[in-house]
Amino acid sequence: MTVLAVSNEALNRQFEYITEVQRLLKDRYGEEAPKAFTHTYGCQGNVADGERIDGLLEQMGYEFTKDPSEADLILFNTCAVREHAEERVYGNVGRLKKFKETNPGLIIALCGCMVQQEHVAKRLKSNFPYVDLVFGTHVQYKVPELLYRCLSSGERVFDLTADDNDIAEGLATRRNHPFKAFLPISYGCNNFCTFCVVPHVRGRERSRTYEDIMTDARALVADGYKEIMLLGQNVNSFGNDFGEEELFPKLLRDINDLPGDFLIRFMTSHPKDCSRALLDAMADCEKVERHLHLPVQSGNSEVLHRMNRHYDREKYLETIHYAREVMPDLSITSDIIVGFPGETHEQFLDTISLVREVGYSALYTFLYSPRVGTPGAKMPNPVTPSEKQQWFEELQFAQEQVASARSAETLGKTYRVLVESRNKAGRLCGRNSGNTMIEFDGPDELIGNFVHVTITEPLTWILKGELTERV
Repeated sequence: MTVLAVSNEALNRQFEYITEVQRLLKDRYGEEAPKAFTHTYGCQGNVADGERIDGLLEQMGYEFTKDPSEADLILFNTCAVREHAEERVYGNVGRLKKFKETNPGLIIALCGCMVQQEHVAKRLKSNFPYVDLVFGTHVQYKVPELLYRCLSSGERVFDLTADDNDIAEGLATRRNHPFKAFLPISYGCNNFCTFCVVPHVRGRERSRTYEDIMTDARALVADGYKEIMLLGQNVNSFGNDFGEEELFPKLLRDINDLPGDFLIRFMTSHPKDCSRALLDAMADCEKVERHLHLPVQSGNSEVLHRMNRHYDREKYLETIHYAREVMPDLSITSDIIVGFPGETHEQFLDTISLVREVGYSALYTFLYSPRVGTPGAKMPNPVTPSEKQQWFEELQFAQEQVASARSAETLGKTYRVLVESRNKAGRLCGRNSGNTMIEFDGPDELIGNFVHVTITEPLTWILKGELTERV
């Protein structure tokens, strides 16, 4: 089994740079700890990356602030999935110029998927001269070295190295949540969907070792985490790069067998690799939540072929039907792209019919956004933006009807809920096994614990209920 991992020598070098940065920061700020403001855009994988970067910053001596105006370092961890996300980053970076003018010693850093793209890095270099540090997805473990170069030289540092030997084990993590934890199991993607830039910015698929994942899972349970979210661009193909198939179902079973009261979720599953073995494992494991996020993207087989998804409508529905056979209470959510190049209205209507046939609990819907370097960006796209917007609204209306009907079926049912927080309305809230948000009245002491809630008012997107008992 070969793992594309960072060598111990390279990691030890970063630990040496941590000490050097600590020295530089002490010379600059004295005994007062410098402050860092960090913000992550995009998916859960990005959030997990951000937690590791924050862990390194903390080791170097930074404290954290939620106010960028008082920060000595501002870092944006960026997303490249859609054009809108990129433009939002550019706008927010533009607003940082005033902070740099007020505090010339401020370090402004950008990292993540967006900046791994060469055309983005060039734009940042030419149009945003006050950005000091830019680094891509493959060198996140080198934050101490990159920051040292930036602080010691006073020069701008750009590192967009594309190296898949980048799995760095043993780094500190500063977790954002007290009882919910992300646990990455793989990085990158081999699917090369024609609309998606992820393989180009994240690299080829590479799995962590089984032993390292299980070690982390045991530590999270021992530390009292109540929810463990397994992460990968395609969790279903975990271990394929080792030459081992169906390793993810085994991983689910082994984590499920760890002693303790916790639950397991995972993101994201690719339909082409969503096997019966995986669905059987979900059905057998009492700690694995009854929620499957299975992005379909389109309900038309011809469009799916142009998207390079490696399944058709019939194969997808076959998977759904088996999943519901072994887990009748399963909640299914999905991603759908509206207006992929060449999609006709008739083909789009196949998506509407699929939505109604599957009965999704929720959808994440997007208008197609061309990404530089992907085949989709070069495909003819004759449908006007206004037509696509109309289709988008049709899809939202159809899903609202489906979700409302599914929600109505929950009236009077009782669910086990991990209480997450108190919402703006002053009520406690948390998610049931199907990942649906439930709000109810109760004391703050319940936050971070499991309770039973009976549904009294099912709304389209959330459920309202009454506390039955603490588990």
